[in-house]
Amino acid sequence: MSFPGLRSLAFVCLAAVLAAVLAASPAAAQAPTDAKANEQQKAEASKKTEAAHLAEVARLVKGPAGFPECAHLGENAVSLMMRNDIDTAWRHIDLFDRFGCPFAHVQTSFRCVLLKGMPVAKDGPSLEDIVRACWIDPSTTSVTPAAAVPAAAAAAATQGTGAH
Repeated sequence: MSFPGLRSLAFVCLAAVLAAVLAASPAAAQAPTDAKANEQQKAEASKKTEAAHLAEVARLVKGPAGFPECAHLGENAVSLMMRNDIDTAWRHIDLFDRFGCPFAHVQTSFRCVLLKGMPVAKDGPSLEDIVRACWIDPSTTSVTPAAAVPAAAAAAATQGTGAH
């Protein structure tokens, strides 16, 4: 092939590639837009869910622990403590304290979540669900660890008598 023939072949190939890119580009441009729209819808639904939850907390929890900022920061702190992220939990608790929120509510909510335990079943309540339920009413626990306490005490007593 001569040089002008190669140039013509290159132009034809380039035109074919450009045509393919331009033909695919509107479809490719639509996919991110659809994904962004889905993400925005999920974010809006999450905001509505969070707002509804905070309104329910304000209705059910009396005093400062029911304030939206206290509920949000307190639930986050309890959740972080359950995941052993203590440093971040203390940052949330510092903010919680600066807003004048009652630390005793964090303590009783954390105790409630500890007694219920970390969720293991995927079809059961999530950690977020457990934390939210305990924030609203920290005195209720669905799991009673009373049977485990005597067994642990008996084991400790047995170890103590064997050492003498």
